[in-house]
Amino acid sequence: MLVELSALHWIYVVFIALIIGFMVKRRDTSLICILGIFLIAITATGSLSSSVSSIFNSFIYAITELLSTILVISIIVAMSKTLTSTGINDVMISPFTKLIRNPALAYWTIGILMMVISWFFWPSPAVALLGAVLLPVALRAGLPALGVAMAMNLFGHGIALSGDYVIQAAPKLTSDAAGIPIGDVISASIPLVVVMGVVTTIAAFYFLRRDMKNGVLQPTPYVPVELTEQTTSEKNLLSISQKRFFAILVPILFAIDVAGMFTLDLTGGDATALVGGTSIFILLLITMVSHKNKGLEKTTSFLIDGFTFGFKVFGPVIPIAAFFYLGDAGFGKIVGDFLPNGSQGIVNDLGIALANIVPLSKVVGAVTLTTVGAITGMDGSGFSGISLAGSVAGLFAVAIGKGVATLVALGQIAAIWVGGGTLVPWALIPAAAICNVDPFELARRNLLPVAIGLVVTTIVAMFLI
Repeated sequence: MLVELSALHWIYVVFIALIIGFMVKRRDTSLICILGIFLIAITATGSLSSSVSSIFNSFIYAITELLSTILVISIIVAMSKTLTSTGINDVMISPFTKLIRNPALAYWTIGILMMVISWFFWPSPAVALLGAVLLPVALRAGLPALGVAMAMNLFGHGIALSGDYVIQAAPKLTSDAAGIPIGDVISASIPLVVVMGVVTTIAAFYFLRRDMKNGVLQPTPYVPVELTEQTTSEKNLLSISQKRFFAILVPILFAIDVAGMFTLDLTGGDATALVGGTSIFILLLITMVSHKNKGLEKTTSFLIDGFTFGFKVFGPVIPIAAFFYLGDAGFGKIVGDFLPNGSQGIVNDLGIALANIVPLSKVVGAVTLTTVGAITGMDGSGFSGISLAGSVAGLFAVAIGKGVATLVALGQIAAIWVGGGTLVPWALIPAAAICNVDPFELARRNLLPVAIGLVVTTIVAMFLI
């Protein structure tokens, strides 16, 4: 049934366009999203007090929906700080240093390790876990620092973050925005993540080797960062045998988690809870063993650091998510039952209307989702705009009649590869800082391989819709 579009629908469309426009201009969109929530609420209710309240209610709704994701990321960061401060991460990764004997092995070893660690720790903590240990080894093997940064970016902030199969923060945001189960997005994203990852990393390696051969890129001498007295003392809190024990225990516990996810068919919130609970257990165990009498205070200190990171990362996401939740089930819970009779939600109504006006094709849908995803990633977060990609995917899928999960996955991949830390310079700072390279040069190096990957992945998606 075709629902006549109301002022609510048009306000929603106008603000989507405004959000995209501000992102293209590299401006913050929080104010635009809040204004959009207010205008939609006052148009629906006609009450100033209810509209003002709806802004706060939308934030509560968004935080409630995202809370498990924010929490698990905060806990994982807190745990990673424990591993780093005690030197356990050095022991965990040291066996792999024997594999790095030439630039090619350095690139692929660091990249694959970064991808695996990022699945569990997320890329930014993984950079700290991995970079400080393997960077000097890679430089001694002849891989320039820029090549090390590229490997960590493309495999971590690209492949691992765009799929996000363990923590599942990205598919949670996009699936909620599109109104489909998170498992559908994860399943649909696997072939696209594989294609994007293989094409991009191989293209990057080809250009890297070419420039090294031509002398454009020279080997980089490694200058170690001086450890502070406090950091040095913390690294000596555990004996070598204790560090080895925990270095073996931590991956075993996470491997058991992964096995449990497959065996018990845990996804979404259940999978997140398992990883989060395991991370808390590891944090407590290592902190109490290493700091002993001061373990109680250090546990709280690490948790504060983790929560500070988590809310700093998701601060820009909450207003945007709050706006886009209005497009689906969130409208009734935030504003109330004020949609026209027969409405299936603002986004679905727009999709049905679009299907009756412009018959869209799989080609147009795939190209549009890649473009929208890339544009939303320009804010440098990678996450703040993927709710938009999910909403647009839901709209286009209704118009096309199929392929919603594939379109959602495609938009998610494009947004995170562009904004999650491979192209936008201010998103590259962690890897650039660890490797002591210019983030703008790193972005320029990543541009062509990522662009090639997005084109190929978009073409593949056309056949999967």
